[in-house]
Amino acid sequence: MFISFSMNRTDDIKTQEIKLNQRYKQLIELAYNFRQTDSALSDISEFRAIKLLNKLNRLKYLSREVKQHITS
Repeated sequence: MFISFSMNRTDDIKTQEIKLNQRYKQLIELAYNFRQTDSALSDISEFRAIKLLNKLNRLKYLSREVKQHITS
């Protein structure tokens, strides 16, 4: 029962990671595209991308912790 819960949790984390990673890439692309035309929008997109990257790093850490707990 515990292993099943942990596997579902791992899948949920992985799904969230994929969504955040896609959004991160979109924001970085926007920041790059706005760089020459609107530096304020570029900065805003880059700031949002950095915030998403921070969330991604926390999810990766959480995912690692769950995987370690499953194997032990």
